[in-house]
Amino acid sequence: MNINDYILKEIKALSLEDSVFNAHDLCKDLPITHIPIVVNNKLIGCFAEDDIQTIENKDVVLSEYTHLLQQFHTNTKTTLLELITLFAENDCNIIPVLDEDQNYIGYYDLRDILDVFTDSPFMHQDNETLIVAKTKSDFSMSQVSQIVESNKAKLLGLYVSKESADDVEITIKLSSEEMNEIIQTFRRYDYNVISQHEDDSYLEELKDRANYLRKYLDM
Repeated sequence: MNINDYILKEIKALSLEDSVFNAHDLCKDLPITHIPIVVNNKLIGCFAEDDIQTIENKDVVLSEYTHLLQQFHTNTKTTLLELITLFAENDCNIIPVLDEDQNYIGYYDLRDILDVFTDSPFMHQDNETLIVAKTKSDFSMSQVSQIVESNKAKLLGLYVSKESADDVEITIKLSSEEMNEIIQTFRRYDYNVISQHEDDSYLEELKDRANYLRKYLDM
């Protein structure tokens, strides 16, 4: 997969000489959060649709409101995860793309990028998701990989999904038919297993003990 194949040019960028009416009209016809502003193939910035809606005089040109321009973009060497982060950080659904010479060449659409991510093996529904936690001082990515692969499972990806002053929480995507063995191995290495799994024999044992205790107390 080449992420550059998803660079679009369907929405025409505006210039500073365009009117607020032009920008307002563009936002009305298209579900976009931002409008790229380009002068001589160079990206000047982006106007947010929310800001455009607040301007009452629709006849003035956009150059009167350069103080509202927001600065964000990406390039042709970006990765899928970097793009997703940019979309989240800028609360937008399009991101301008620049080439090596800093010329504007198009934009990425959030829907396309999420579709690519959803179709990746990392998000495939047939795979298992395991969430574990451990103290920062004892956590190691290589150890997580070793635990998964030593149980003859295939590691598809992992990331730090939560972090506190002392602990980290790791989300792991893997392919395995022996989840119980993997879960118990993580516990032996002092990981706290956050996610719940039907084939977790440890949880089943706890349930059995709890049921036995209830019966004993009811006697």
